[in-house]
Amino acid sequence: MEEASHLSGGRVNLAILREVARKELLECLDKCDGTKAVVWDEQLMGPFGLISKYSLLQEHEVEKMFPLRPGRLPPEQTATLNNIIFLCRPKLALMEIVAQNILKEEESGGSRKEFHIFFVPRKSLLCEQKLKELGVYGTFSNVDEYTLDLIPFDSDLLSMEIDSAFRDCYLENDMTSMYYAAKSLMSLQALYGIIPTICGKGDCARHVADMMLRMRRELAGTELQITPQIDTLLLLDRTVDLMTPLPTQLTYEGLIDEIFGISNTSVELPPEKFASSKQQTGGPQEMPTKPKKLTLNSSEELYAEARDRNFNAIGPLLSRKAKLISAQFEERHGAKTVGEIKQFVSRLPHMKKAKDSLANHTTIAEMIKEVIDSDHFMESLTVQQEFLNGIDTDKVNPYVEDCIARKEPIIKILRLVCIQSVANNGLKQKVLDYYKREILQTYGYEHLITLNNLEKAGLLTIQKQRTYPTTRKTLRLMVDDVNEQNPNDISYVFSVYAPLSVRLAQFLARPGWRSIEEVLKILPGPTFEEAQRIPVGLRKKRTSVGGGSESPKVTLVYFLGGVTYAEIAALRFLSQQEDSSSDYIIATTKIINGHTWLEGLMDTLTPAPFPDTSTSSKSKGRR
Repeated sequence: MEEASHLSGGRVNLAILREVARKELLECLDKCDGTKAVVWDEQLMGPFGLISKYSLLQEHEVEKMFPLRPGRLPPEQTATLNNIIFLCRPKLALMEIVAQNILKEEESGGSRKEFHIFFVPRKSLLCEQKLKELGVYGTFSNVDEYTLDLIPFDSDLLSMEIDSAFRDCYLENDMTSMYYAAKSLMSLQALYGIIPTICGKGDCARHVADMMLRMRRELAGTELQITPQIDTLLLLDRTVDLMTPLPTQLTYEGLIDEIFGISNTSVELPPEKFASSKQQTGGPQEMPTKPKKLTLNSSEELYAEARDRNFNAIGPLLSRKAKLISAQFEERHGAKTVGEIKQFVSRLPHMKKAKDSLANHTTIAEMIKEVIDSDHFMESLTVQQEFLNGIDTDKVNPYVEDCIARKEPIIKILRLVCIQSVANNGLKQKVLDYYKREILQTYGYEHLITLNNLEKAGLLTIQKQRTYPTTRKTLRLMVDDVNEQNPNDISYVFSVYAPLSVRLAQFLARPGWRSIEEVLKILPGPTFEEAQRIPVGLRKKRTSVGGGSESPKVTLVYFLGGVTYAEIAALRFLSQQEDSSSDYIIATTKIINGHTWLEGLMDTLTPAPFPDTSTSSKSKGRR
């Protein structure tokens, strides 16, 4: 359990959740007797890595692992195995690949194998029907599900890592991911007790709360009797705050995600930047070629301290740490007695680890600084902040025009135009038409569906009643003179802008949502509060800290449709305040940034191939 120490450090021990998920995975594997190969849906490989290491699977006779790909499984590697286990999401397209794998395997003859399929997180009748149509359903010895819902990322962070949740709900009108969210909350309540208060804002939030309450009624008192560890659940629909994912995040972790992309707490970085001095002087053949992969979570002391800070506070922090580590190594000169030397030697592994960590983060910080010091970055950031302040949101922006003319990446253009649209409650018809025309003429008409998707999602629309200025003012979303080194407000995560979603959480904790009723009416979707009845004997007694005030309540903030690292940092900042009335745990359908979020809404039209008329014209000529 040592490797899960970073999960057990919070007010609620999330390592228990991982242990339950791991146990259930092993139970699934043990249903299949004999040697096994696991065929993974590639989208699941990252999340599963957070639940279990390969060495543990090997203990349960897993000898090979393959990504799910069309064609045949490698025959030389599967010849001696008894079982082939498919672990995949319930997606129809994947069923065709599974069927192809099985049919190719059976065509080849060879030793008889047992096939099994486990759907993650739930079985699907449609998928089972598809397997029947493809003629392979009867081949399976096991057709079951592995209910992996929320995956613990850190001591206060959980994610289902469903890439398409926002798109499914708002473009496809498919609420399956919201059903998974409701089931995940039932799983949490089974482990950590019933959550007494449920608050929420937005259509999907209401939908999840209703399903959750119905599921609890269906249990009809058969639940385990556990004292609640979580006091309040706040369900927040991403559509309530469409703005926050769009601007560039300015925390250390947020910028790593924006520039390099963090996936399942890991980041891949350019290897040449981490080459040793020997490798750098040894010519190209000495240089590493594989990306440098780093795990980013609170088990690394320096990262835990740095990740949620504004990037402008990272330089001084790294400088302080360098001086501290240097001073610790200098202590060896003062160690005179055997006891002192022994004590110094015992501290060496920890000091070496701290030194390596510092070297890594100094390199990452240098790479980030290179990007953010560029004119492109600063100009884009300035325009974003002007839009957030409501400056010139009514007209075509010259910087956006220039970016389109230079044919900069379309995702950058879409982020800027969507910020302008959301800050202005939509664009004037003339401005919107101009942007659309320029985008289509420059980047191609295949992006027509993308623009339509953004409109459908409420990100790029025609101007309606202007309510955003009221929201901005009432919730104090724009803050001047932000102290980036020692912040006193959550707006430090964007240097000027406080995430609306986190302001809602802040107001809920103190003084309560009644104080912002007018703004809640403006924001989309219903506002609600539900109480869940808890037996008297299980009600939580509020304990006081050091004989003084009560310990803060525990609030689970569940973002439906995605959450950014900036919002996570802002909620952690609120938890750390001395006068905080709440400690926050964050759950989400997916960790996103503006880039990945908009990419998930993009579709490109692919033109149908022209029929090949050359052969028909030749045959006509012969007649």
